[in-house]
Amino acid sequence: MPLTIEQLNAAPADAFVALLDGTYEHSPWIAERAAALRPLASLAGLKHALVTVVREAGVAPQLALIRAHPELAGKAMVSKTLTAESTNEQGKAGLTDCTPAEFAQLLQLNADYNARFGFPFILAVRGPRGLGLDRHEIIATFARRLGNPVDFERDECLRNIHRIAEIRLNDKFGVSPDLGNRVWDWAERLAQHSDPGYAERGELTVTYLTDAHRACAQRLSHWMKADCGFDEVEIDAVGNVVGVYHGSSHGSDRAAPRLLTGSHYDTVRNGGKYDGRLGILVPMAVVAELHRAGRRLPFGIEVVGFAEEEGQRYKATFLGSGALVGQFDPAWLDQQDADGVTMRAAMQHAGLCVDDIPALQRDPARYLGFVEVHIEQGPVLAELDLPLGVVTSINGSVRFVGEVTGMASHAGTTPMDRRRDAALAVAELALFVERRAASVPQVVGTVGIFEVPNGSINVVPGRCRFSLDIRATTDAARDACLHDVRTELAAICARRGVSVALDETMRASAAPSDPAWQARWERAVAATGLPVHRLPSGAGHDAMKLHELMPQAMLFVRGLNSGISHNPLESTTNDDTELAVRAFADLLEQLNTEHSA
Repeated sequence: MPLTIEQLNAAPADAFVALLDGTYEHSPWIAERAAALRPLASLAGLKHALVTVVREAGVAPQLALIRAHPELAGKAMVSKTLTAESTNEQGKAGLTDCTPAEFAQLLQLNADYNARFGFPFILAVRGPRGLGLDRHEIIATFARRLGNPVDFERDECLRNIHRIAEIRLNDKFGVSPDLGNRVWDWAERLAQHSDPGYAERGELTVTYLTDAHRACAQRLSHWMKADCGFDEVEIDAVGNVVGVYHGSSHGSDRAAPRLLTGSHYDTVRNGGKYDGRLGILVPMAVVAELHRAGRRLPFGIEVVGFAEEEGQRYKATFLGSGALVGQFDPAWLDQQDADGVTMRAAMQHAGLCVDDIPALQRDPARYLGFVEVHIEQGPVLAELDLPLGVVTSINGSVRFVGEVTGMASHAGTTPMDRRRDAALAVAELALFVERRAASVPQVVGTVGIFEVPNGSINVVPGRCRFSLDIRATTDAARDACLHDVRTELAAICARRGVSVALDETMRASAAPSDPAWQARWERAVAATGLPVHRLPSGAGHDAMKLHELMPQAMLFVRGLNSGISHNPLESTTNDDTELAVRAFADLLEQLNTEHSA
């Protein structure tokens, strides 16, 4: 019989430990300490309790836990002395069927890894979907992680150990994250479409109104209609995919107020599968469950797959969500992409009607608010071992491109006190930006571009191009940082005898979460049995635009690989996605209760 939370909560401490035997390799102390944390509210709560025990144990027990695990395709596998759980996992990953060359490569990787870190390489070989990674993925991950710093890699091993334990607990409880699997599988299928030049290399790039982009729109439309039961599905005048599930307690009611949700389906170049797309697929899964149950709520649900957010093909960031708040700039239509194709021509080729764009603006009186689910795109939740986080604010940001001009001169004959080095002026600025941003909580500053045009090894740089990006949870904190940076830049230039041109390219106001909607997300997370963690968003999101029209709040989902995003390594697990779906469903039930009262 599958294990239950009720059974674990009622068991004596020694029976509790016995029931969880094998969850963590040769480490019963974890279950022994977790027994004191009962009662546990849910399976997710149990997983978090076990993680908390390990987090609070300290480095020495953590290293002992790592060292209790066998090497991948190592001596224990060859001698058949692995635990039953490890034997099953390594077998599912095909490690028992390595070719001689693969086996030799793994032996060498194991040796190199142990020499560098002093503990075995740990990888959850059943993977983010639970079905098993292939040997090529395992070997590539092994080789990549050899370059990590020691402390980072220790933590990465622990994160993988917790994922191994999570899958083993699912097996013990007879639980399958079916809703998470559905979203995960949709994301994989959507990622089959990629722009030319990237698709051939197995890279994911989907930019505005390319063939791959339009294929994604068609696939989302099909799933909304055929798999989810939306009442209305359309591709609007800018390419947004819009699905509506009407509300009413007595059949479909087109006039019922709506909850607006969604995110974007375009990607950065060589990006990941979940940025934006997770926020479309999660509510789709929730609507599919409502439709399957034959349920209507007192409000409708409008899910929008925004056609453009990243500004990759044209310089028109937030084009999709901007159209919904009446901020589509007609001047964008004359922009040209790298091949000289105007946005107007691309829209006409896609069959979109430019004249209909103004009609896309939403009437806020029809909507309850806007919510967005998004992969975190950062390391915070991963480092805290938390699957979900509630967003408090989307940072306000400002961006500049600039160029410092000094004097190019001979590197050998120009004395140090007579140089007008443009690059060192920018370097000095970059270090000031780092110090100034770090001096205030929730402010970040970045000099991401640092370029010496036609630079030479024996020439003092006469020009240096650079970028400046400052973000903060409030516009006041952002602007105070910018003021200090500009003041320091002027002082640097005066002292070094150089000049600067600085052009602002983007400014976005901070978007604090609506308190009532943030509270709903908090209750939804708590309902899963997890603690509520609040954090700001350093990245911009479509919710920033909708914030200008209606109340908004966001839910973050933990990413794998330390939360990396805008990168092929961007990923999440089926279990974390399952929790996101359930949290979204709980938010809808809260609204249902409020509107039925």
